[in-house]
Amino acid sequence: MSTAPVRRSGLQQDVIALYRNCFRAARLKPEANRPHFHAFIRMEFRKHSEVKQRDFATIEYLLRTGKRRLKVYSAPSIEDVTI
Repeated sequence: MSTAPVRRSGLQQDVIALYRNCFRAARLKPEANRPHFHAFIRMEFRKHSEVKQRDFATIEYLLRTGKRRLKVYSAPSIEDVTI
């Protein structure tokens, strides 16, 4: 029995891509601090998990904000985050 592949909207794919990119950026941080980044990423995404799928404006806003924050936190000068 095979299951059909999950079809996701463009916004859903963008959110998943941002999530993955955050974890990829965390791999570049010092190994001792990676758990802090992982916890921070999960916390930030869960904080907004109540947003409705049809609230496109909010999702797009959060994606733009998340991409800007990823750019900031990806900088080599940022070595750790606190929750």
